[in-house]
Amino acid sequence: MKELMELIWVFAQIGACTFGGGYAMLPLLQREVVEKRNWVTEEELMDYYAIGQCTPGIIAINTATFIGYKRKGLCGGIFATIGFVIPSLIIITLIAAFMKNFASLKLVSSALSGIRICVCALILDAVIRLYKKAVVDKVSVGIFLVVLLLSLLTDIPSAMIVVAAGLFGYILVWRGGMAK
Repeated sequence: MKELMELIWVFAQIGACTFGGGYAMLPLLQREVVEKRNWVTEEELMDYYAIGQCTPGIIAINTATFIGYKRKGLCGGIFATIGFVIPSLIIITLIAAFMKNFASLKLVSSALSGIRICVCALILDAVIRLYKKAVVDKVSVGIFLVVLLLSLLTDIPSAMIVVAAGLFGYILVWRGGMAK
């Protein structure tokens, strides 16, 4: 039970600090569950994040569920998910209750602008860290560039791009074109 409570506590802390969506939580996850607690490896985190991207639901919650499940099975997945969701429920309820009254204040709009800038920096940090781990040879550079161009220049849903890149990577490994 102690380990399940730790899952709730860790993911509640991450959930309370994740402004800007699932991408913004990646640096927190890397620090807390990879570097500090060794619950998952960097590669597993990237895999869970990729799967969370192309499965229904919110990336952050999906990733928390995968990590909790790896740690303590079904109960771990449930407890990690609950831990991640609780701060959001509390925060959004408070914001909904008071936002109408305070949204037009210069202080509030300035604070939200600062938070958006911070979220951009956190996402850029996560992208750089993931890039260094994932893009390691000519084939992965090629896949990266194709995916980047498809996501920037087309309206193809990101889930389809992720699945196609996964299939392409699988085919390369299966046919012996890429070392694993």
